Amino acid sequence: MGSDLKVHHLDCATMCPVATGGHEVVAHVLAIETPSAGIVLVDTGIGDSARRNPRQWLGKPFVSTLRPDCSIRGSALSQLKALGLAPEDVQHILVTHLDLDHAGALADFPNATVHVHSHELTAALQPSLREKSRYRSIQWGHGPKWRTYETTGEAWFGFDAVHNLEGLSEDILAVPLPGHTRGHTAIAVNGPDGWLLHCGDAYFDASTVNSAFGPAPAMIRRFEQVVAVDRRKVAANHGRLKELIRNHGEQVTAFSAHDKRELDHFRSLGS
Repeated sequence: MGSDLKVHHLDCATMCPVATGGHEVVAHVLAIETPSAGIVLVDTGIGDSARRNPRQWLGKPFVSTLRPDCSIRGSALSQLKALGLAPEDVQHILVTHLDLDHAGALADFPNATVHVHSHELTAALQPSLREKSRYRSIQWGHGPKWRTYETTGEAWFGFDAVHNLEGLSEDILAVPLPGHTRGHTAIAVNGPDGWLLHCGDAYFDASTVNSAFGPAPAMIRRFEQVVAVDRRKVAANHGRLKELIRNHGEQVTAFSAHDKRELDHFRSLGS
């Protein structure tokens, strides 16, 4: 049974990465209207400041290789306003991880509580040499109100260590899926039509976990492996998500942060 949450599906960073042969990808962000916790964002995409000054906020390598669309109308802030929602009502931000295209608009919502896995926050604040290029400290220079959590919790549709988040109802859950980054986490949302699972970057292309989609371009598969901190965990997550879709696809709809086809599907439903 679904909940009374209202979920909006936004694209907050359309990109055409060189490494994927120009195959367009998106930054699928959720804006959730809740009865008692204001608006909750799942990821943020690229924010207003980064769109106005992309090389400073995103770095020259990211801009030249990912080629993001930096028009202001694409930011979460602008899209909330277009929906008639007040950005100051954003009380919670749930980041799947802190890569610059996922946490790039934290500064647009300075009063929000930012929920993140403790391992992910450590990686972002104290990155290894390999990790430095994926995090941008300018994005949290305003001093966010961090709330961290660990890999502990209860079972949920075959996943372990799933738990709710401080200040939010049990209709919104964290599902730790490390591999892409140290503390990568999927976010489950019990929407009006059942559970949604925002898988972040646990996979990049829908065909990786769902045979209903055509094969992923080889360059996307290769790019996913190159940026992963633990390829074995990424492969294990692919297997777990395939099992979820196979066994519980009628109850849970899983989607990634970057597959445009999945986002288009939700938008075709008017969400």
